[in-house]
Order: sequence, then structure tokens, then C-alpha cells
Amino acid sequence: AEVERAYLAGELDLIYVAPERLSNTQTRALLARGTLSVIAIDEAHCVSQWGHDFRPDYLALGDLGEAFPGVPRVALTATATRETHEEITERLHLDTARHFVASFDRPNIQYRIEAKNDARKQLLQFIRSLPDRSAGIVYALSRKSVEQTATFLAGQGIDAVPYHAGLPAETRMAHQSRFLREDGVVVVATIAFGMGIDKPDVRFVAHVDLPKSVEGYYQETGRAGRDGEPSIAWMAYGLGDVVQQRRMIQQGGGDRTLQMRQNQHLDAMLALCETVSCRRQNLLGYFGQQSEPCGNCDTCLEPPKTWDGLVAAQKLMSTIVRLERERGQSFGAGHLIDILRGKENDRVRRFGHDKLATYGIGEDLSDQDWRSVIRQLLASGLLAPQGEYNTLGVTPVSAGVLRGETPVPLRQDALGRKSRPSVRKTSTADTLAEEDRGLFERLREWRAGQAREQGVPAYIVFGDATLRALAEHRPSTLGELSSVSGVGQKKLDAYGEQVLDLVREG
Repeated sequence: AEVERAYLAGELDLIYVAPERLSNTQTRALLARGTLSVIAIDEAHCVSQWGHDFRPDYLALGDLGEAFPGVPRVALTATATRETHEEITERLHLDTARHFVASFDRPNIQYRIEAKNDARKQLLQFIRSLPDRSAGIVYALSRKSVEQTATFLAGQGIDAVPYHAGLPAETRMAHQSRFLREDGVVVVATIAFGMGIDKPDVRFVAHVDLPKSVEGYYQETGRAGRDGEPSIAWMAYGLGDVVQQRRMIQQGGGDRTLQMRQNQHLDAMLALCETVSCRRQNLLGYFGQQSEPCGNCDTCLEPPKTWDGLVAAQKLMSTIVRLERERGQSFGAGHLIDILRGKENDRVRRFGHDKLATYGIGEDLSDQDWRSVIRQLLASGLLAPQGEYNTLGVTPVSAGVLRGETPVPLRQDALGRKSRPSVRKTSTADTLAEEDRGLFERLREWRAGQAREQGVPAYIVFGDATLRALAEHRPSTLGELSSVSGVGQKKLDAYGEQVLDLVREG
């Protein structure tokens, strides 16, 4: 009631309304009684029915021009392909609007994707490779995975908390508040967490499950490094992710057009994972932006080798075809690998698969190697999951492989070795000279105390870039301090003498 009174009295600078609430006739009637100067539609990509984050109530925003004639409208998004851009224009009735497209590049983010072996242990190894007390977000697909991952990390000494829609509201609020206000907290979350989270010093975003689309991946990884400091987007991706996502599309209940669009989104995401060229080039190219190799992603820093996978693919596909045609059977990756590697176990013997002509012909590759082969064949559409049990089947384009006409270049990223993150330990402190790092850490500790005392996020006191400048330039007077970027008059009055004392002690 107080907000409504203030709005009608013209006392508010900004009124925030969710599209779902704006569909309410009472809300519309209230807004019509006051005066709006401009209508800003944020996260406008949600209007796209074929996009990665469609919300039906966004479609109703198209009539805001008629409901509030004469009020300027602006639509904003960080993740729009050319098609989504056009759909936003059409559905929000912005045909005569001017269009502004900035660069999609976030050069301070280092992109890393590695083959999944034991995702939680790999995640732990990655986090431990970072500077201490690095704040981050870990995304997982399910609520169960979120809670298990958070519990695992906490048990290993990482300050990790879970966040998903199934938790009590007070728990979600407490965990979000800790993440925003304290240094070094890691939130493990479903994609419900992130929209509207404005924490500039997130040092990493990690995915332990494959995102559904490049747009979703870009949106989520974009929550890292908003202060411009070095940050990392890390993901572990494996065969199970491909099978799971394909199954979710098949069982999603959408019509053929929707499933086709979802498969296109997934194909683009898989292409990013499997590329042997610069990941940033691939990512920016998806949004229609040309770029040179970045030198700051895993494929640039450690170019992957490729190998000719034609014979391996033929061995696998021949096994699948023989099982289907000769016996009317189909199996998942694990059992097919057992046949190819000539395993002598109960299941192989029970089905008589040790009598197949292809039994044991794949002994030259390890289990992990074969899983890499299958993952890449699924990603390229040369294999496809079938039925509710996710058995593997050939596709129409597999015939060219079996005839030896279709080349099968494969990444060598997982062959014969465990995949290990090779992350450059880069932080704000690492970019400082040795003699300045002690002062930087003391300033961080002081900032944390101020933030706790005031009940605000640490970056509200000072950002990391400002602390670095203080440690480097060591101002000795209020005049010198006022020239440091990020120190305005209010902060000079509030913290000036305390900061100068800390610098003198340093």
C-alpha cells in the first residue's frame, strides 16, 4: 500500500514489476492512474517462443504501446541471436525502434570445457586451483544434484551453499545474502539462481551438467567477472550429458517444430564443447560476431590434437547394426564398450555377445577412450539415443561412415589420459607486484569487516580494482586518495582516514 501511494504521488524513481504481475488487470489499472516516463523491458529474449528462456507472460508486453500511448519503450537483453532479435522486435511491436547491438565479447572470462570423468572431484580440483576465497556459482541440472554437490564441497572445506526453488524461501534468502555480502562463498544452484544477481566479483562460473543452449550458457557464464577482473567459465561435459539432453527433448512433449528447435540449440552447444578451434570465436560467431582467436580459452592455450576416428566409428556402428539386425537387440554405451573391448562378464556371456564378429575388436582403446568416441559421435549426429532406456542407434548419415565415405575427425582430449584442469591461477592479487600483495590482503580484510558491520556486500564498500589501485599507488593524503578510481566524495568522507592509516601501516 505504501508503494502504491508513493507511485501515485510521483515520489518513485523506479518501479519494478515482473511480467507475470503486469498481466494482472489490477496492476495495469494502478499504473494507468500514475505517470510513467519510460517502460524498460529487461531480459527481453524471454519473449522468444523458440528461445532458451521463454516465459509466456512476456508475450503480453507487446500491447504496452497501446496501454500507455506516448510512453517510450526500450527492450534489453544480453543474449539474442539474429533470429531472437527479430522476434523481440515483432512480438513487442517495436517495428520503428532504433537498434543498438554492442559486442558480446567478455575478454576477461577464460572459457574451459573438459571431458567429464568424476565431475564433483574435477570441480573440487578446479576450485582448489583458484586463489583462496574465490566467489563462484556452480550450476547443476537437478535439485538433487545441487544439494549433493554443495554437501560434497562443504565436506571438502569449501564454503558452499545450495540454492534451488525447492528450498524454503528463508533458506534461499539467507544463502543469497551470504553470497552477496561475504567473500569466498560458492553457491551451487539450478538456473533459478542468477537473474538479477548483481555481484561484480564472481571469479568463476562452473557447470557440472551441460546447458541446454549456447544462449543459456552465455547468460550463466556472463555472471562471472562483471568487475572486469580475470574470471573463469569452467564446465565438465560427458557422454551422459548428451544422452540426457536428447532424452529430455524426446520426452518433453513438444510438437515436432519445437523439438527440432531444441535439438538445434543443443547441437550448437555440443559444437562449442567439441570444437578444436577457439571457443570464444565459436561463441561469438553464434551471435553473429566475427573475431580472431582469443588466446584466453583452453583450446587456444592448449590446442587439442585430432585423430582419424573412422575405423573406431565403423567398429562401433557395425556392433550396433549386427545386434539390431541379427538379434533384434539394442544396448547402451557401457555394454557396447564391453563387447568391443572383449570383456568377459556375466552380461556379455548371458546374451552370447562373446560370439559376435565384433567381440574384442576394440581392445586398442580404453573404456574412457570409447566413451569419448561415443560422446563425439552423438554430438555430431552420427549416433542417436533410442527409446526410454537410451540405447544407441545409427542414424541415416551413419551409412556414409560404414561405407568409409564420411570422414570422422575426433578430438584427442580424453585419449589415454585423465582430463585435468589447467587453469592459470590469476586473481587481482596475482597481477600485483610482490611487495603490494600484503597491503591488498589487509585492505580486503578491512573491507570485509566494514561490509559485515554495515550489512552490505563487500563490493559496495570498495571493488577489487580500487583495492588494487590503493595497494599499487599507496596514497598518503586525502587529495591523492580522491584521485583513485572508485573513491568518490562519499567514500572519501566515510573511509578516507581509515584507508590512509592502513596504507601507512603497509
